[in-house]
Amino acid sequence: MEFLSHPAEVVSVIAYSIIPFIFVLTIVVFFHEMGHFLVGRWCGIKVDAFSIGFGKEIFAYTDKLGTRWRFALLPLGGYVKFHGDVNGASMPDRPFLSSMPDAERDVTFAGQKVWKRAVVVAAGPIANFLLAIVIFAGAFYIAGRPVLTPRIEKVGVAGVAEQAGFKPGDLVVSINGRAIDSFEQLQKSVMSSAGVAMDFEVERAGQMVRIAATPSTRELKTPWRTYTVGALGISSSSDPADRRIDHPGLIDSLSLGVTETWSWIERTGNFIAGLFAGRESASQVSGPIGIAAVSGEVAKVGFGALMVLAAILSVSVGLINLVPVPMLDGGHLMYYAIEALRGRPLSDKAQEMGFRVGLALVLMLMVFATSNDLMNLVPKMFIRAG
Repeated sequence: MEFLSHPAEVVSVIAYSIIPFIFVLTIVVFFHEMGHFLVGRWCGIKVDAFSIGFGKEIFAYTDKLGTRWRFALLPLGGYVKFHGDVNGASMPDRPFLSSMPDAERDVTFAGQKVWKRAVVVAAGPIANFLLAIVIFAGAFYIAGRPVLTPRIEKVGVAGVAEQAGFKPGDLVVSINGRAIDSFEQLQKSVMSSAGVAMDFEVERAGQMVRIAATPSTRELKTPWRTYTVGALGISSSSDPADRRIDHPGLIDSLSLGVTETWSWIERTGNFIAGLFAGRESASQVSGPIGIAAVSGEVAKVGFGALMVLAAILSVSVGLINLVPVPMLDGGHLMYYAIEALRGRPLSDKAQEMGFRVGLALVLMLMVFATSNDLMNLVPKMFIRAG
């Protein structure tokens, strides 16, 4: 075994993994921070800096309103720094604020009413969800929506589906009371519900039949990771009559974009719940290396696929930022909710302690996710048989 050493191999890794990763992450971060920026400006708050990346500036300019737009060396995130804050995490600079005249304090983030601060913070994750909706909608509008009728052709012998009562030819009409019209919807629901009881309604010989089944757990192997998913043991119809491509109009595409975004929110939520319930493995948590590997594989499929990956990542970033942990947007919203209930904010000392704990938790998560990536991906990406 030997590490990659040939220059062509190094260039290949950069071209097919790092560049697509930076491209996807930059799009997601830009729209997240733009959400904070636009709503902040709308609320009359002065913005000192809008940064894509951290560390030393590569390129920067200052606009006529005094905002410094910067691209930094480490492209693993970004921030918007509002006037009167110590940093991009919206920690107020109390000595600086106390020395300001009233007119200047009125355009600081800390000087706003609690509801304004809340909507500015919430705008980042909301922008991520809107970005996902637009990308998914664009994909449906441009490429159409392949639809495979949710008809079952084969049922695995002695599998979950056979034991539950599924039969070849069954047309699945609804899952847990929600109507479905494609095998893809059926597949997504089952894959995200390993070990969870599900209620199915199927059409069989003109009659409606209800079936209860609990998907078993199996491993799904990909070039970059092994996932734990749910499985029933059924296969889709191979009849050409059960396959079609819908070409929705603009409004229908937007509706499908909303549905697809919500589907990914549900799947991510089910995964997080599964982690706490022990149904999911923490080894599935990925960090920057894992995302880079996925970006590289998806980039080989095409630009459209890479944009869809950006939409999925945007949903994940939006959800993660809503977790009520100080340092994240959800932590700020938690503080503002407490302030609204108490009629006054928590003390600076309490908030600072919370931010330290939040920073520690975020760093621990990053270390854990990166260690997962190193164990699962590095051998596949950088080591080959000699």
